Amino acid sequence: MPVAPARAVSRHDGDQALRGRLQRLVDRPDGPPGAIAVLRDGDRVRVVRAGVAELGTDRAPSATDHMRIASAAKAFSGAVALSLVDRGKLRLDDTIGRRLPELPRAWAEVTLRQLLQHTSGLPDYSASPAFVDVIRADPHHVFDSRHLLDFVADEDVEFAPGSRYQYSNSDNIAVALMAEAATGQRYEDLLASKAYRPLGLRGTSLPVGYQLPRPYLHGYDVAPDGPPEDVSTLFGASGSWASGGVVSTPADFNTFMAGYTGGALFGEATRRQQRTFVEGASEPAGPGANRAGLGIFKYTTRCGVVLGHTGNTAGYTQFGAGTPDGRRSITVSVTTQVNRNNPELLAQLRAVEEDFVCALLRH
Repeated sequence: MPVAPARAVSRHDGDQALRGRLQRLVDRPDGPPGAIAVLRDGDRVRVVRAGVAELGTDRAPSATDHMRIASAAKAFSGAVALSLVDRGKLRLDDTIGRRLPELPRAWAEVTLRQLLQHTSGLPDYSASPAFVDVIRADPHHVFDSRHLLDFVADEDVEFAPGSRYQYSNSDNIAVALMAEAATGQRYEDLLASKAYRPLGLRGTSLPVGYQLPRPYLHGYDVAPDGPPEDVSTLFGASGSWASGGVVSTPADFNTFMAGYTGGALFGEATRRQQRTFVEGASEPAGPGANRAGLGIFKYTTRCGVVLGHTGNTAGYTQFGAGTPDGRRSITVSVTTQVNRNNPELLAQLRAVEEDFVCALLRH
């Protein structure tokens, strides 16, 4: 069923308890300068925000501001791949050897299912010393996104495919390449036909360069011993591509999560496959107990279950999820990178996310 786009108008922006939770996060010495949450129940949308969209201004974060969604972009590659599975263009048991024979023979038995669930064993190209050296030398370097896996092409799989969970940015690069091989279309065009247009996403794109469309939420590197550094445009998107390069808005991100979890993009049989879960957490971990499905994670909170994805990159951390029927959805976006490197801040952010999930499910 189609999902109506979330509007940038809040009907309940006076929710002081939830705003207070975001404000306490913003007020931390290492906290984000800005935070915004969008909660949706059918056509009713609440927007809760704290802090500013850009330091040095009094402009509050807006639901139509652009932002990097980081690894939440993996949900978009999941949407593309599963839509193609639903239409018979791909199979979950298709292998790299069949669809991408130009990739290393050592990876040939890895399946699309394993790639989507991070059980492939593919080495993570983004951890390759050669890749890191390029980024350090020139953060704006424009990569050939279709050849990012070349950085680890001389490496074997790290474990027997399907034997365990290990999050790898290489997985979703391979997913996008499989989608291109199956259709003969560019991944960017598949995003438009399989996600943006069906859901009415007008502020979402997969850029190549480092610039962001205006207006945008400015992302910061926040250190307790110095002023925050604006890192919004520090890195280009070509080095993360299908694993983390998507730019969206809080409104679009929320609309996507409603459609992705609610069946607007593929049918029930494919959704059942998507919701086959194994032990595994997103990066960073989302609220509650985490389990990994195909291009999606299950978050079991004290108030119930939501399905979605998280992400973090320089200047941004994202959480987006929907109820299993897609009727209700939530996104929480903050303007600094939060991950396991700062466990105390991550714990507080996860607690805030859980409080917002509870507000969504109890409303």
